[in-house]
Amino acid sequence: MSSFLELLLNGVSMGSVYALIALGFVVIFRATEVVNFAHASLLLAGGYVTASLHDDIGFWPALGVGIAAAAVVGAAVEFFVMRRYRGHDHSVLAIVTIGVDILLTTELTRRLGTDVLPLGDPWGDAVLTVGGISVAHTRIAAFVAAALLITAFLLVFRFTSWGVAMRAAAEKSETAALMGVRLGRVSLGAWAVAGALAAVAALFLTVFPTPGLERATSLAALKAFPAAILGGLDSTTGALVGGLIVGVTESLATGYQSELAFMGRGLGDLAPYLVMTVILLLRPSGLFGTKELARV
Repeated sequence: MSSFLELLLNGVSMGSVYALIALGFVVIFRATEVVNFAHASLLLAGGYVTASLHDDIGFWPALGVGIAAAAVVGAAVEFFVMRRYRGHDHSVLAIVTIGVDILLTTELTRRLGTDVLPLGDPWGDAVLTVGGISVAHTRIAAFVAAALLITAFLLVFRFTSWGVAMRAAAEKSETAALMGVRLGRVSLGAWAVAGALAAVAALFLTVFPTPGLERATSLAALKAFPAAILGGLDSTTGALVGGLIVGVTESLATGYQSELAFMGRGLGDLAPYLVMTVILLLRPSGLFGTKELARV
């Protein structure tokens, strides 16, 4: 029982980090109706800046610079690339984000090489043990940070003019533009917010028990993609629930790998996609996604 609870807590913690990444997908989709496949490179960029600077200026300032850098990169991608393709089909824009991701990831992995960069976090390998259940301090910090950031975002989304503008743009962009909503600013802000959230997620994906930032870190964004899809790409609540589902599923499947050996190796990596497929078969729009109706 203690083993199950430990796996569950670790899954919830990682799920909250996946929720941060999934929220980035959702924010951009709601603002532009584009699926952003460049999210992995934003995550890697934020982590790389933090890892490069922490020895010189300390962890917390480096983290702040890393978050700001990822936000600037996201905003630059929107302003210099995506804005030039405004009015094109959304599938074309999604393909453009794949090209952006290839360019950014190639440059960042070239700089990383084969190195594994620590981010200099203050938690180290400390572990909290209560009643036979052990949880790393980094997992607790990840859950707390994700909960605070997601709550802050939902409040901003609900009560600020930018949030109202984004909701209006997501509902009907043409009408919102006619009513004075500046779609360019909404899109720019969405990309910047997504980059900042990705940088925070990069921190908790590269601290204990993982060795640090490496070339494969950006692949973590692919695990958050099922979270955004199964929750509903246009739902902020869905991003949170989807992230938790993916985190818990991955943790339990990995923890009970020996009992599930008949299903083959690497079940923990595959399980989130299996869950996503099952949910989409039952609800094609996701758990909280908006159903589209068409008259025929």
